[in-house]
Amino acid sequence: MHTPLIATISMGFVLALILGSIAQRLRMSSLVGYLLAGICVGPYTPFFVGHKDLSHEISEIGVILLMFGVGLHFSIKDLMSVKNIAIPGAIIVATLMGIGLSWCLGWAVGTGLVFGLALSVASTVVLLRALESRQLIDSRRGKIAVGWLIVEDLLMVIALVLLPALAHILGGGTPETTITTVTSTNPEQQTVFYQLSITLAKVAAFVILMMLIGRRVIPWLLESVAGMGSRELFTLSVLAIAMGIAFGASELFGVSFALGAFFAGMVLNESELSHKAAEDSLPFRDAFAVLFFVSVGMLFDPKILLVHPIMVVATFLIIIVGKSIVAFLIVKAFGKSTTTALTISVSLAQIGEFSFILAGLGISYSLLPKEGYDLILAGAILSILVNPLLFVLLDRFQSILDQRETTLVNKTIDITDTSATIETTVSHHDNDDIQSVTDINHAVIIGYGRVGYLTSQRLSEQGIPLVIIENAHSRVDTAKKMGYTVIEGNAANMNILQRANIAHARWLLIAIPNGFEAGQIIEHARASNAKLDIMARAQTEAEQNYLEKHGSDLAVRGDIEIAKVMEARLLSHLMSSPSSYS
Repeated sequence: MHTPLIATISMGFVLALILGSIAQRLRMSSLVGYLLAGICVGPYTPFFVGHKDLSHEISEIGVILLMFGVGLHFSIKDLMSVKNIAIPGAIIVATLMGIGLSWCLGWAVGTGLVFGLALSVASTVVLLRALESRQLIDSRRGKIAVGWLIVEDLLMVIALVLLPALAHILGGGTPETTITTVTSTNPEQQTVFYQLSITLAKVAAFVILMMLIGRRVIPWLLESVAGMGSRELFTLSVLAIAMGIAFGASELFGVSFALGAFFAGMVLNESELSHKAAEDSLPFRDAFAVLFFVSVGMLFDPKILLVHPIMVVATFLIIIVGKSIVAFLIVKAFGKSTTTALTISVSLAQIGEFSFILAGLGISYSLLPKEGYDLILAGAILSILVNPLLFVLLDRFQSILDQRETTLVNKTIDITDTSATIETTVSHHDNDDIQSVTDINHAVIIGYGRVGYLTSQRLSEQGIPLVIIENAHSRVDTAKKMGYTVIEGNAANMNILQRANIAHARWLLIAIPNGFEAGQIIEHARASNAKLDIMARAQTEAEQNYLEKHGSDLAVRGDIEIAKVMEARLLSHLMSSPSSYS
């Protein structure tokens, strides 16, 4: 019995695994393999043909879970802090470039407008995967990039509502079927101003509802379920919150799934259980994100590369070069560092899910020819393939800057000085608060959660100089208020460890509850400092063995230490009054 849903998911996962692994072996991004898997199961190749509509809907789940995860690391304060820089300048310029290219093809202005808008909006999924792989989501530049995409998503929601209303004015027609996912209004009966007002009112109502009620109810709901002690119910509650609010936001307020899920995660960020919620949802969002890239590949017709190669290259250059240059100039105009400007420009050098929705709407209203749709897909495929390479170049550029900074710092201190005075240098031209520690014989603590807090307090009482590495912005602020030297970022990134001067540290204490990440940190640290005394936190015997295998001098398990304390107390009672137990 052939079931399209199971067949599409099964073949998508199997081919994505095979081709993704091959791409990884060839030192390419695994996204390349996922896209090729989609092309293989698409209708334009002589292989198995999957159900592309079902695949697209399944991939939307990945978008929802990804944006929910971002929201869990993104507070309201963070969103407000990037409101000034996350302006739609790049969208306007990219749209004008698209109109110019369409004019060269002899298309109408309305067609060019749809084509340009589709090229202007970046893919949330692609950006998040790139930021997550480099532990940049919690960094200042990562938050600016995500905030920028939130602004783009809001503008695209408005564009999707206005396009049907303006279709006749722009030279389009009336679709045979109503696209209920975009709008349910009749453009012939209502004015553009009225529709825009209704859309903005709905978005505002959703945001107000989430800020006033959601930020109280959602954390309370999750904490209530957690209090029941059921792991299954907790995971289910996380998925129910993410999916339920995303669906409700779309159906009731006309907000996209992505935005609804983002706000759900953002209000949940204020709960102490936000970290566990992010951890539990990670496997689901990884799995469904793979299907997103498979679904993109299924839409691609390779013939467009042979029929219109010049137009494909021009479309690609608008996405990769045009948007990037504009974004770079805008970020620099706001006084941000070159690294931040490059991160934003590279982040926007691709297009994705909103582009496909907008292009599909343009076709349904006869505003975009099939040729334009194929060019948008070709640009999306090529930009998604190239984007990881741009991030690799960015990493190398950042590494060069870090080496120069370290060289300059080392020239200002006497390496033979064994004093334990912490000296922190801050690049004054960089507004991202990137710090480099120049101390030696100090302790480096990874993570400022409950374990990190207690450990740092004890070390500080003993007068041991220490540096804390933490990637959660709220914890960074707390640690700084306590007077500690703090570096914001993920310690699995070698650049972050270098800023903590790990090569001249005496101790490394890893207090995070993530064994895999801790293993990566240990490998990097040991490579920089063979004499480093490394102590790590483990949760299971397998994790303890894993950490010790990767170079940890001591892996401490919480359950064993608790058992030791209980045993010691029990034995002390037996020794003090042995007759009571005879």
